[in-house]
Amino acid sequence: MAKNEKGIVAEKDDFSEWFTQIMLKADLADYSSVSGMIVYKPGAYAIWEKIREEVDKRFKRLGIQNVYFPLLIPERLFDKLKEHTAGFKPEVAWVTEAGDSKLSERLAIRPTSETIMYESYSKWIRSWRDLPLKYNQWNNVVRWEFKHPVPFLRTREFLWNEGHTVYATEKEAKAEEKQVIGIYRDVCEKFLALPSLIGRKSEKEKFAGAEYSTSLEFFMPNGKAIQGPDFHHDGQHFAKAYDIQFLDKDEKKKYAWQNTFAISTRMLGVMFAIHSDSKGLILPPKMASNKVVIVPIIFEDSKEKVLKAGREIEGKLRKYDALLDDREGYKPGNKFAEWEMKGIPLRIEIGPKDLAKKEVVVSRRDTGKKESVKLKDLDKYISRVLEEIQDNLFEGAKKLLYDNIVECKNMKELEKAILGKKIAFSPLCGILECEDDLKAKTGAKVLNIPDNQSAKLGDCVVCDEKAKYWAYIAKSY
Repeated sequence: MAKNEKGIVAEKDDFSEWFTQIMLKADLADYSSVSGMIVYKPGAYAIWEKIREEVDKRFKRLGIQNVYFPLLIPERLFDKLKEHTAGFKPEVAWVTEAGDSKLSERLAIRPTSETIMYESYSKWIRSWRDLPLKYNQWNNVVRWEFKHPVPFLRTREFLWNEGHTVYATEKEAKAEEKQVIGIYRDVCEKFLALPSLIGRKSEKEKFAGAEYSTSLEFFMPNGKAIQGPDFHHDGQHFAKAYDIQFLDKDEKKKYAWQNTFAISTRMLGVMFAIHSDSKGLILPPKMASNKVVIVPIIFEDSKEKVLKAGREIEGKLRKYDALLDDREGYKPGNKFAEWEMKGIPLRIEIGPKDLAKKEVVVSRRDTGKKESVKLKDLDKYISRVLEEIQDNLFEGAKKLLYDNIVECKNMKELEKAILGKKIAFSPLCGILECEDDLKAKTGAKVLNIPDNQSAKLGDCVVCDEKAKYWAYIAKSY
């Protein structure tokens, strides 16, 4: 990438280069000296704060409380449930020394927190009166193994929430799935303008240690799918490994039932990739820190009048976090390009001719459409158009997703769909060996299995035995 180029000099078809330029030139993030770990700059971090705010206030309505547990996990705790930790072991970074001294026990840098949180849970939970226990952490985790990090989408350190809840009964624990997945779906659809495919993960792809996992899967412009937020019903696996027991109302000792769930900074990358274009970032209005930028068109003989009008407009549009770009030494065209790059949903242009007519020119970032709007109508106009942009981005993402799903009833059709960078919707038997065979033949994997299933199943696309369910299949991050 040429560093002296101000605009995007790659097309979206060249996804890797285009996405890198979006990240750097829209001032979202930068590389650090540690491979696979990025610096979140204010533009990106503000978006993460908004996601966190919206998710967190919904969690609190469910009675979920925030806590914080240590970053470092002793190895003796880490290995208590090998079914769970075996999947993480290759990705774990270890602390082995402090200063010049070797530690007596290795400490894992948190890849996820079950192994340290549940030691405490086993001490805190004694009676049915201690349940339900609903705790959540907003923190960072480190996972080291993979070879090809992609900023936002697949990094060695990322930010997320990890909810860890405990219930007295299986029924109560399972009922939480609908609530939590509903929260993640609501925030992704209404704020990030991102539709998804929701369903159960296959046995092969579920979270290690879970009874079952439910995920939101998204489709990227490069033809790959990517997993977003997820929910795991862990049954009593962790309770038995970490001795999380309680006395029930009949004074009988029982193991608790547990869930875990998460949304991460990966969703920033998904949102950037799906909505943005060759001019730069496009942000849904509900995720933009500044929804409006005002660019005055300056001439010496009308400078003060135009700037005064710009400041008045900024004041009246404060509820949209309007920003007046009154910087000197920059031409209007340069300012237009910069704010297009940074994805501000609406740009207002005002010059002496507009002022004389008591109007401004408003430009939409999503479509590029320009309209002249009377000053007296501006507030109402902006409110309506911001809603239109939010809806338009959601509908565009929805079209991208559903236009790229292909029903495939045999392996030949499935291979063609995967080669064409589509999501295949196919019947499978659910046998692990078939999923392994599918991956070997196509490089794709099962994304998830929707709850709503067709009555006509037919035969498994891999082995031709009777199918158990329809599933979404694609190449994935």
